[in-house]
Amino acid sequence: MSSHAHHAHAAASGDVVTDPVCGMSVDTAAGKPSLVHEGETYHFCGRRCHDRFEADPEFYLTGAHKRRPKAAPKGTQYTCPMHPEIVQDHPGDCPKCGMALEPMGVPDDGPNPELVDFTRRFIVSAALAVPIFVLAMSHMLGLPFRHWLGERPAIWLELALATPVVLWAALPFFKRGWNSIVNRSPNMWTLIAIGTGAAYAYSVVAAVAPGIFPPSFVRADGTVPVYFEAAAVIIALVFLGQVLELRARERTGSAIRALLDLAPKTARRINENGTEREVPLENILEGDRLRVRPGESVPVDGVVLEGRSAVDESMISGEPVPVEKTEGDTVTGGTLNRNGGLVIRAERVGADTMLSRIVDMVAQAQRSRAPIQGLADRVASWFVPAVVLVAIVAFIVWSVFGPSPAMVYALVAAVSVLIIACPCALGLATPMSIMTATGRGAQAGVLVRDAEALERFARVDTLVVDKTGTLTEGRPELTDVVAADGWSEADVLGLAAALEKGSEHPLAEAVMKGAEKRGVAAGATSDFEAVTGKGVKGVVGGREVLLGNRAMMDDAGIDVGAWQATGDDLRDAGRTVMYVAADGGLAGLVAVADPIKANAKDAIRQLREAGLEIIMATGDNARTAKAVGSELGIDEVRADVLPEDKKALVDELHGRGRRVAMAGDGVNDAPALAAAEVGIAMGTGADVAVESAGFTLVKGDLTGVVRAHRLARATISNIRQNLFFAFIYNAAGVPIAAGILYPLTGTLLSPMIAAAAMSLSSVSVISNALRLRALKL
Repeated sequence: MSSHAHHAHAAASGDVVTDPVCGMSVDTAAGKPSLVHEGETYHFCGRRCHDRFEADPEFYLTGAHKRRPKAAPKGTQYTCPMHPEIVQDHPGDCPKCGMALEPMGVPDDGPNPELVDFTRRFIVSAALAVPIFVLAMSHMLGLPFRHWLGERPAIWLELALATPVVLWAALPFFKRGWNSIVNRSPNMWTLIAIGTGAAYAYSVVAAVAPGIFPPSFVRADGTVPVYFEAAAVIIALVFLGQVLELRARERTGSAIRALLDLAPKTARRINENGTEREVPLENILEGDRLRVRPGESVPVDGVVLEGRSAVDESMISGEPVPVEKTEGDTVTGGTLNRNGGLVIRAERVGADTMLSRIVDMVAQAQRSRAPIQGLADRVASWFVPAVVLVAIVAFIVWSVFGPSPAMVYALVAAVSVLIIACPCALGLATPMSIMTATGRGAQAGVLVRDAEALERFARVDTLVVDKTGTLTEGRPELTDVVAADGWSEADVLGLAAALEKGSEHPLAEAVMKGAEKRGVAAGATSDFEAVTGKGVKGVVGGREVLLGNRAMMDDAGIDVGAWQATGDDLRDAGRTVMYVAADGGLAGLVAVADPIKANAKDAIRQLREAGLEIIMATGDNARTAKAVGSELGIDEVRADVLPEDKKALVDELHGRGRRVAMAGDGVNDAPALAAAEVGIAMGTGADVAVESAGFTLVKGDLTGVVRAHRLARATISNIRQNLFFAFIYNAAGVPIAAGILYPLTGTLLSPMIAAAAMSLSSVSVISNALRLRALKL
């Protein structure tokens, strides 16, 4: 009895049968999903197995599913970009630096839970911080709110509004701050946790028990100044910066998703019995025969068994000219089949395909590139210990040598040091410059992904550029027509254009447009035939005409020896040469090239003047690449380069101690864009290139690289100035808060001075950042 017959018999008697997809036992009387296929009834444990079977019954009935390799779980491990030894199976913060952990490999679909959480906390903290700030600064803003409420009720209202911000919203910050202390890695989180915590704790004591403070701190109405607005506003500003950073990080995952989208979700498998079925891509196994129709993407890496077509491999090579494919040639998953039908045998599937390897390279490069630690953290690494040390010293000195009550004076001095050291402007220093710079960049056609890209590009000393679409237009154009004796250029071009009317090759399009531009009419063609890898032929106006390479002319017995030098000269200039023959004799030749962009030469000159070494890396042949490099004055040319070679070049330059920027526009550039310190994508290029890059040039114009470089240098300089303003008033106020002036003046730090220092630093930062709006690019 066959397994099918046994299956049907068992189903009829209400027995227990086996799910053909997952192998589980199914009670046929339990009301589970079932499906009739070729007269047999199959039962399933659930809807998911039912749908999988329905999509591809042969895959499960032949047992092929048992040969499918198990896919590794994706996006289940998280690591810190700065400390790769930190790995865990859920999102969170790095215990060493406080950075949000990033997924390893392909990120999970759906929103980042930390971004969702921080966005909610930001909204709450901002909604509460604004009224606290308005209430605290009402006298400076000319508003009568505080006068209406009275000082003590106003302080209690501030306490009520600030408490949820500090004790709920800011909990992640205090956790990071605590971790930085435990792990002895003082950073921005240490400063924010100590500063906001001290400001809030001090203010709570001042609100609840103002009588314990020295008389010099108590105002006429019996209240003591509070700092609730400082704590709440700092927390809201830091959340703003974190939300912007997390959104930028989430976009890096979309680079990988854009790559995955290049592969079709299904493939057309030819079964052993000759039937064909559209099946899910994950059901394709090595050795399967697949049909690829015109206009479809090749589903997996394989070998052509039947058919002939031109395949657009720009995803891999970056070159715009499709490659002729016939029996025995290899094809790559994700490339586009242009005009013919192919039957291929799957050779590499799943994680082994070229596209999957590119995905892994991009994911690894994005994860392994350790971001330069923020300038604020670098300053904080010495500022934090210094402030804490000053606070401790102040407490000891006041408790030993201070007037009675010594402990109160000691506590006030220590807390005052921590409060004055908390830099309100620190939360503004980087975001203000970045927001202003990104706006200025957008006006100039330079889209900036995040602050990290600006900081990296300002330090770069080497620029790697792709050729096609970056230095050149990416669209072949007719450049030369040379006629033999007895022929005119118009005659030669007319014959070529007539033949190319029947071809779908991009070079044919270049010849047709060139003829149209020169006013040359293309005659009618009959008996048209495309000869794979050589050219085309047909009958034009009664003449037998050939258009193709040297091999085609040799096959037809046409001598082109006298034209060898002319052809070589054109090829050395980066042209693709095609000979034109009519009635057994050579009529001339036409040459096509991908023209260099009009402003590329000037842009290269300016970048070299800025101190950058320029290296061109292209999938094109060495002769063409050398011609383009020589014309543009490029320092080094690398030709015949595959995607992994471009990334290897970036890694090689890193090994030589170079800081590398990469400019490109294709899928083949994505791994190198992600591996470089900063990637620069041409906005006219592939989505994945744009997603992998730190900068996108809207017009795909290389002068945009010059503008981006100027913007990066100016922005980083501006951020450094902002950090100086953010810290200088606080640093100057620390010794005053510690009581250094007390022996001379008999006074401790006035709350007015603290408020003025905080306000002045914020005003200075904002004013300085806004100067970027006038930057000349």
